[in-house]
Amino acid sequence: MLAVVARVRGARVEIDGETAGAIGRGFLVLLGVHKDDTEEDARYMADRLCGLRVFEDENGKMNLSPQNAGCPSLLIVSQFTLYGDTRQRRPAFIESARPDTAIPLYEKVIEFCRGEGFTVETGRFGADMQVFSQNDGPVTLLVDSASHTKGAKSHA
Repeated sequence: MLAVVARVRGARVEIDGETAGAIGRGFLVLLGVHKDDTEEDARYMADRLCGLRVFEDENGKMNLSPQNAGCPSLLIVSQFTLYGDTRQRRPAFIESARPDTAIPLYEKVIEFCRGEGFTVETGRFGADMQVFSQNDGPVTLLVDSASHTKGAKSHA
């Protein structure tokens, strides 16, 4: 799994002009599922998302997790294009998981994060979505489960 994680002051996702999910301070997560991902990747990803210490402590250092900073909110949006192969001008998406694999793993990440006490809002898998965010910092990170679960440097 590959995630683009942005620390935000607020974010929302709209589908057909209606808000599908919205959060205040927390993380906007664009989540891609690789064709070889497993439940172990979902568990690792949830652990990373819930534990990233990128909120400032009383000394102004990025040292607090979302829960410690009082903002355990995630907006998780499916993003199969993260595994797009851009070596050509028209990206190929053969590394992205098919929906029958991707949807259950995407839902597992959400379930695991909720199990850690996080409020999790979502878009809708496969929908045409518009994502709005007010980035904070900006602080934006890439989290790749392959570096942990498969012993490789990255899926990409």
